[in-house]
Amino acid sequence: QTIGVCMNAFYTPCLCVCYGDITRVSASGASEKTSQQDRLGYSGVEASEKMCGIDPALIAAIISRESRAGNVLRNGWGDHGNGWGLMQVDIRYHQKEGDWDSEEHLRQATGILVHFIKRIQNKFPNWSREQQLKGGIAAYNTGDGKVHSYENVDQHTTGKDYSNDVVARAKWYKRNGF
Repeated sequence: QTIGVCMNAFYTPCLCVCYGDITRVSASGASEKTSQQDRLGYSGVEASEKMCGIDPALIAAIISRESRAGNVLRNGWGDHGNGWGLMQVDIRYHQKEGDWDSEEHLRQATGILVHFIKRIQNKFPNWSREQQLKGGIAAYNTGDGKVHSYENVDQHTTGKDYSNDVVARAKWYKRNGF
């Protein structure tokens, strides 16, 4: 199954399975040592899946929105020197962890995202899980204090479209097998 390399409007490579289909690769999953980092008590594919927690398509979508997969960063920095890494952790509020494209950075940024999803869940307990997720995505960009309603969830986000854009990108990744 070869899709090939296509070029989008930014002249960057798009989805390509020229090197193989990841869904057809066998894998044993996380070792006991790796799963203990999350205090799971079990290993294997189930442990790997549990440690994800957040849909990888959502993480990929945030990486795409924040840094165009690193293509707009200068030595790992963006947002006029305030954002660090693929997921653009705001160093005015957080210490940077790891290299700009490291697992440590992705863990930190994903943890920040989860923190905001939980804040939105507490702030809006009557919203559906999906609405809370979208609100958490908006809060990742602007902070939970600036999310006031579902109808205007992106009112204070960058471009006034952050969560809507990220969700659309995540859906694209899901449709395309990510």
